[in-house]
Amino acid sequence: MLSIKKYAAIDIGSNAVRLLISNIIEQEGRPVQFKKSSLVRVPIRLGSDVFLNGEISEENKKRMLDTMTAFNLLMKSHKVVTYKACATSAMREANNGKEIAKIISKKAKIHIDIIDGEEEAAIIAATDLHSYIKEDKTYLYVDVGGGSTEFSVFHLGNIVASKSFKIGTVRLLKDIVKNETWLDLEHWIKKNTESYDKVDLIGSGGNINKIFKISGKALGKPLTYFYLTSYYHRLQTYSYEERITELGLNQDRADVIIPATKIYLSAMKWSGSKDIYVPKIGLSDGIIKSVYYNTVSSINV
Repeated sequence: MLSIKKYAAIDIGSNAVRLLISNIIEQEGRPVQFKKSSLVRVPIRLGSDVFLNGEISEENKKRMLDTMTAFNLLMKSHKVVTYKACATSAMREANNGKEIAKIISKKAKIHIDIIDGEEEAAIIAATDLHSYIKEDKTYLYVDVGGGSTEFSVFHLGNIVASKSFKIGTVRLLKDIVKNETWLDLEHWIKKNTESYDKVDLIGSGGNINKIFKISGKALGKPLTYFYLTSYYHRLQTYSYEERITELGLNQDRADVIIPATKIYLSAMKWSGSKDIYVPKIGLSDGIIKSVYYNTVSSINV
């Protein structure tokens, strides 16, 4: 007996807003399959408002409402049966974040959960991350976002330390990350990895996914510290416009890719990692799986 249902995840980040629709394929005697059906990404960049002014602007408030209304219609067109919408750093810190969530719930009929960094890390851990982790190795998992970055240390298959830091690509672009925050991160990484002989990085986020795609590496093969350093220096030789025209980056990726790469390289340096694995997972994938396994509450469409 074959059963196929559609679930949706909405990830409201500091840089972009995403709608992921997945087919949930159940067949007797076989493991459940999660297959991406559609992904829509809108680069609203809420963090540009919030991290400088403390609230979401009227323009982006309207864009959010329009986007969520469109997402609702798309979910109906796809016949999605259940969804979960999560907002992270930008809406969490916005003075009007809860107010805008209420307006969206009333007008666009999308209920938004504003989650903290720890819950965000837990949802991401609900992805296929464990299938990339070898139980006899140690990893530092780094998920770079626009407003914050989540770090987790895995040893012998278990999380032994986890923390969210307010270091994100949009914050770095706006030059509002304090030096003390970098020092705190450096101390945390060194303290939690120094007792292990060898640590590999696992990176997630749109920027490292893009770098991995450009590298032409086969899925499952790591990028080296040397490659990432070389690419980082190469990016800096191009202007913002040239990164769009010469390197083929989208305009909302061409600026944040440099601070994102700096975060990954810093994490590799402080943990002594020579390789970074890129499994192409993120919050949206985690939301879908956590909804399916009932680890978070969801809404029926």
